[in-house]
Amino acid sequence: PAGQATISDAGKTELTSLAGALSDIAKEIPPDVNWVLRIDGHTDKRPISTPQFPSNWELSAARAIAVAKYLVSQGIDPKRLVPAGFGEYAPIDPADTEEAYAKNRRIEFRLTDG
Repeated sequence: PAGQATISDAGKTELTSLAGALSDIAKEIPPDVNWVLRIDGHTDKRPISTPQFPSNWELSAARAIAVAKYLVSQGIDPKRLVPAGFGEYAPIDPADTEEAYAKNRRIEFRLTDG
């Protein structure tokens, strides 16, 4: 939801599936490969300024950290997770509509080298 960094029940279901798949993939990666899952948090472009989230950067980082913590609770090694906050600076839909705002409030994953 806008202005929040909580994971919905549907999101938790998806993340549980992702954790299972990531655990399976990790078994196939050679031990000498230093890999990480980058968790990119994003917001819509509407400014936020609350005590908890002084800016969209804090909100997007909190979203990514919430996902990282959930994945750790599902057995993923925290050394393999890199939460990152992109704020409102990488929109996928530049429109000024509720639909565009919802698209831009998202988490993206990138499996990459550490």
